[in-house]
Amino acid sequence: MPGLSGVLSLPFRRQGRHNAASSLPTYERLSSPTKERFSEDYDSDYSDVDDLDSFPPSHSSTPTSGGSRQSSLSASSSAMMLPRKRPTVRQRVRRIYPYRLPSRSARCLAVVIVVSLVTMAVTLVRASQADNMRIAQGGYKRPAPPASPPTWERFPLLSRYYGGLRTLVPLDQNEPEYPLPEDIAPPPVAGDQQRQQQQQHRRELPSSKAFASEHPGSIFVKSPEEMNACFLDAENMVTVPAIRYYDGRPSGFPDHVLGSYEDLSLPGDICFDRFGRYGPYGLGYSIRQGGVGRGDLGDTEGASDVWAETAQVDYRRVDWADAQRRCYNANVDRFRPLPTRPAGPRGFYIGESPTSAGDKKREGASEGALAERKPSDTSLQTMARTAVVLRCWDEMEWQVDEIMFVRSLITELSLASGGRYDVHILVQVKDEAKNPIWADSDAYERVIRERIPREFRGLVTLWTQTQMLALYQGIYDLYPKGPDLPVHGSYRGLQMAMQHFAREHAEYEQFWQWEMDIRYTGHYYDFFTKVEGWAREQPRRGLWERGERFYVPSVHGPWEDFKQTTRFQTEGSAATTSADAGGRKGFPGLDALGRVAPKKPIWGPERPADEADWFEPRKDPRPEVETPEQDTAYAWGVGEEADLITFNPMFDPEGTTWGLADDITGYNTTEGRPPRRAAISTASRMSRRLLTTMHRQTALKKQFAFSEMWPATVALQHGYKAVYAPHPEFVDRRWPPAYLAGVLNGGRAGTSGGSRTSVFGQGEHNMHGLSWFYRSDFAAELYRAWLGLASRYTSGEEFELGADESRDGPGVEGMRGGEGRMCLPPMLLHPIKNLGMVVEAPPEEQMAEPEEEPEFDPGS
Repeated sequence: MPGLSGVLSLPFRRQGRHNAASSLPTYERLSSPTKERFSEDYDSDYSDVDDLDSFPPSHSSTPTSGGSRQSSLSASSSAMMLPRKRPTVRQRVRRIYPYRLPSRSARCLAVVIVVSLVTMAVTLVRASQADNMRIAQGGYKRPAPPASPPTWERFPLLSRYYGGLRTLVPLDQNEPEYPLPEDIAPPPVAGDQQRQQQQQHRRELPSSKAFASEHPGSIFVKSPEEMNACFLDAENMVTVPAIRYYDGRPSGFPDHVLGSYEDLSLPGDICFDRFGRYGPYGLGYSIRQGGVGRGDLGDTEGASDVWAETAQVDYRRVDWADAQRRCYNANVDRFRPLPTRPAGPRGFYIGESPTSAGDKKREGASEGALAERKPSDTSLQTMARTAVVLRCWDEMEWQVDEIMFVRSLITELSLASGGRYDVHILVQVKDEAKNPIWADSDAYERVIRERIPREFRGLVTLWTQTQMLALYQGIYDLYPKGPDLPVHGSYRGLQMAMQHFAREHAEYEQFWQWEMDIRYTGHYYDFFTKVEGWAREQPRRGLWERGERFYVPSVHGPWEDFKQTTRFQTEGSAATTSADAGGRKGFPGLDALGRVAPKKPIWGPERPADEADWFEPRKDPRPEVETPEQDTAYAWGVGEEADLITFNPMFDPEGTTWGLADDITGYNTTEGRPPRRAAISTASRMSRRLLTTMHRQTALKKQFAFSEMWPATVALQHGYKAVYAPHPEFVDRRWPPAYLAGVLNGGRAGTSGGSRTSVFGQGEHNMHGLSWFYRSDFAAELYRAWLGLASRYTSGEEFELGADESRDGPGVEGMRGGEGRMCLPPMLLHPIKNLGMVVEAPPEEQMAEPEEEPEFDPGS
């Protein structure tokens, strides 16, 4: 039956995928394009090709037999409606591998990580084996433990430096807090007992006295000179009030640990408060009255005594250059005639009249004639004159303290001496490109006008590094501190500027080089003349040996004992014992039997090994006898002016750890470096003979050394007289004196230099607590408290006026205050910088008239 066979044949016929005449199942006959796309997406994601092939056909499918038209139509319709089958490889791969293989970059990264881990493991294993082998061979060095604080930091701080005027006692009745006998520190004083002791010494404020006329030890009273008075104005009406002092010291004030008041004849039995010292120079009254506008805070009782006899000075109208010239002209008969001024130098020159200052040019004396001049005696008929040269730079900030300091220096040295001293300001111009002072005279004057207070402008001489390079060419630069610090600069080549300054100023025989951060709490003329007089009387025998040691009077005894001990340490002797040295401690260089290695004493010039390095040896002074032992009376050199005076020992830098020990050039070093000496800090007095030799040796021989080493080295090599002045120095902590002496004189044979154990170099931290050292912390804190400013240990105004009851105990932490303002004996303090004193605002009328330049700005 055709109909039945057509119906039954379909279920029993196997439908192959290659049977083109087969019809599609019903579920694949899509009725719309939307459904077709949906089914295609669905099947491609979730169906399997094998399942689809084995699916049974629908019973409602159309028979394959029929007319050709129907078959053709059916086939074309089915083809159009069927979705295109996707390749089946990917689906099969998905069934075989459940995840995709990583990309090539990921595989490379994995390989790199694995190789790195393996390499690291191998390296660690090898390092461990090498470490074990090093330990087994004993070559392993343990890391150094953290550095412990220096020994001196464990010593307690002293507190009675900060005592006030209301506890003043005479010096012979004072029980100093330090130093104590046998180096034994006293037990701490209980609070009630300490308060009771202070109350016993508390008294009414005594009256101050004028130093120049009332102190019996003043240079003006002991050695009065006939001179005409000097004034600040051309009408001879305005004088500066005298500085004032108080007898005694605050109760418990410590004694000095280095140097001596007695040997230098300095007044150690008095003290100065801030008003007695700086009141004559503007401290304590308003800028509108010509003062500095600061100082009326804190304890002011008795401050007005300063102006009781002499009125306050209006410093806005003062020209210090003219004042110095008038003072010299009033006393010109006391001094030797001025030499002819060299042509063309700028700066202050004493021989000019006020109206012609800076305009005259005269023919200069020959340099050879200046070099041949002999040191003069000090009689009134031929009294030599001295220049005091203050060093600074054009960008320095002039504050109130600097202004008072320069005023006091000029008044007490130039005016008080009747013109024996002149004060100059030597200013370095750092930015030479911005300020072409040698190409334009207006630029020269502009730098002075913009950077220097008006009252000091006539004292200024400018210099630059390029100027020194032009003067001293051909010097081989070692650059020990790098290319930023060349030999012609202010750090290493400062003495070049002084050499040139001395060459331009033939009117002076001596030159004090002073720094802007040095302060002296006493009278400058009294201090300078007494130091100069003491240096003049020092004999040549043992001079260099004494000059390279610190003098600790509580250990070394009187100065004469110190001289003999120095001789024992220098010359050495098998019979020298500790008993021979006075049985005192603190003399490094003595062995268990008291013997010291002999050391050749310096007697005459110490020349370099190579004769080619000698410079004009025939002009050098010769000893009066062949050996120092022949000068039994210590006569040679007594009464001779010193060519060099320093305030620190002149140590031998050879073998020390001082960073600039080898900064010397122009010498043959095949047999070692030449003999040399150095003195920390350039504050010193140099003679014309010394500076002339330094200048000629630098210019002609191309020899030079670091600024703190060059003067002492030239003096040593030429046999000039060089003296270390043992001025009084104080320390902030309770050092055992013998231990302090051992540290400071810890070099070769009991000196301060000559070996790695020298205090100069890595051991300089031991001097941070001294009142005189370029890196001292103590000096600045003491000076701030003395001025009534807040310091590390005092609170300023509150500390002076009222006692802090919450503080009750020994040491600086237990200071209660309330004793009034501080009072310090005459002492050198260094360095003093950037105090930041609060001052009164300038008058409104000055601020409102910019075209009228103010006299000076204390805050500039």
